[in-house]
Amino acid sequence: MTLDISDELTRRNFIRKSAAAALMTIPGWVGAQAPTKKVHIGIVGGRFGLGFQFHEHPDCIVEAVSDLRPERREALQKAYKCAKTYDSLEELIKDPKIEAVFLATPMPDHVRHVLMCLAAGKHVLCAVPAAMTLEECQLLIDAVKKTGLIYMMAETSHWQQLTISARKFYQEGSFGNLYYTESEYHHPGLEELYFENGKPTWRHGMPPMQYPTHCTSHLVSVTGERLTEVACHGWGDDDPIMKDNVYKNSFWNETALFKTNRGNSMRVAIWWRGAQEGGERARFFGDKMSFYYNGPNGAPPYIMRSQAKTKTEKDSGGFVRASQIREKYEEVSWWKTDLLPEPMRHNSGHEGSHCFITHEFIDSVLKQRKPAVNIYEAVAYTAPGIVAHQSAIKGGESLKIPQFDPA
Repeated sequence: MTLDISDELTRRNFIRKSAAAALMTIPGWVGAQAPTKKVHIGIVGGRFGLGFQFHEHPDCIVEAVSDLRPERREALQKAYKCAKTYDSLEELIKDPKIEAVFLATPMPDHVRHVLMCLAAGKHVLCAVPAAMTLEECQLLIDAVKKTGLIYMMAETSHWQQLTISARKFYQEGSFGNLYYTESEYHHPGLEELYFENGKPTWRHGMPPMQYPTHCTSHLVSVTGERLTEVACHGWGDDDPIMKDNVYKNSFWNETALFKTNRGNSMRVAIWWRGAQEGGERARFFGDKMSFYYNGPNGAPPYIMRSQAKTKTEKDSGGFVRASQIREKYEEVSWWKTDLLPEPMRHNSGHEGSHCFITHEFIDSVLKQRKPAVNIYEAVAYTAPGIVAHQSAIKGGESLKIPQFDPA
C-alpha cells in the first residue's frame, strides 16, 4: 500500500473546484435570494434547543421560546435574545405571530407535539427520531399531506461536513458502484442520563435502534436508497439499571445488517456500552473509490482508490491485485462557503451541522419548498431502526421494512 497525497485533494483546490457542484447537495438551493419577509419562529426545549442559530439567520426572528422548566426557559431567552416566553408548547402555538416551531423536546413526545403544531397551522422542525412506531410514521405522513405545511427533521449526520463531501463524491460518480456502507453511533455513558432526582427519564432503557437516524442517514441522504430488509442482533448484560424500563428493552448495543432497494448492504452499529470510542462515523465502499470518515483515536479521514485498469501490486501473500492507493483527505469546512448565509458561516454543533439545519428549515419555509429532510426522508431514516429492534427481539430474524414513499 502506498501513500499519495494528491494535489487535487488539497483543501484550497478542492473548495475552489467543488463549491459550485456541492450546491446540488441541498435540494432546492438556488443561491442567496432576498426573501419578501422573515420567518417568525418559536423554540421549544431548553436543552438540545439551545444549540442552534435562528437568531443569526438574516431571514428569521425568534418570536418566543418555551420550556416546562423556568431555568431552561431563561437559558433559551439568553441564547436567542428573546423577551417573549411561554410556559408550555400548548400556549406557544396559540401565538398568531409564530409561523414555525422548532421542537427540541423528548423523543417520546415528538409525534404528539408535531401533530399539535400542524393542527395549529405551524411549520415544524423536529429533533430526531421522527416517530417511535411504524403506525406513528404513517400518522405523521398523513398529517403533513393533509395540512400542506412543511415538516423537517433535524438530523445532524445529514449535514456533517464529511457527509456533504460524500454526497458530492456520489453525485460525481467517484465511488463507481457503491455496494456497501457502514455507520457507527457509539455513545457509551448514556446511563448517566437515565435518572434525574431519583426518577427515570425518557432515556432510561432506550433501545439503541429506536434512535437510528444518525446512522441510517449516512447512506439514505447520500444515495437516496431505501433500506428494505434487516437482520439485527442485540447485546445486554442483565445490568439492574435496565430493570423496569418502559421500553422493556434489555439491549445496550444493537448491530444490524440492512439490505437496500438496489441490492446493496449497510451495517449499522448503535452501541451504548463497552470499551469503545464515542462518535458518529461512516465508511463508503465502492469498486472505484472508498471514503473513510475520521476514525477512533484521532485517525484522520482518507480515500482509497483501486487502480484496477492501470497498476497492479502484490499483497502480503504474494498474490497480484489491483494497486490500492491511499490518499489523505483534507476535510472541507463547507460551513465556510456560500452554502450558508454569511452571518452563519461558522462552525456549529455536531460537526458543523447545526447552522445547515437552521438555514435549510428557514429557507424551505420562505420558499415554500420541501426541505432536504422532509417527512418521507425522515421516515426513511427512522422506520428501519424500529424494525431492526424488532428483529433483535426475535433473535436476529430477517424482517421486511415497510416503505412509506408516495407511489
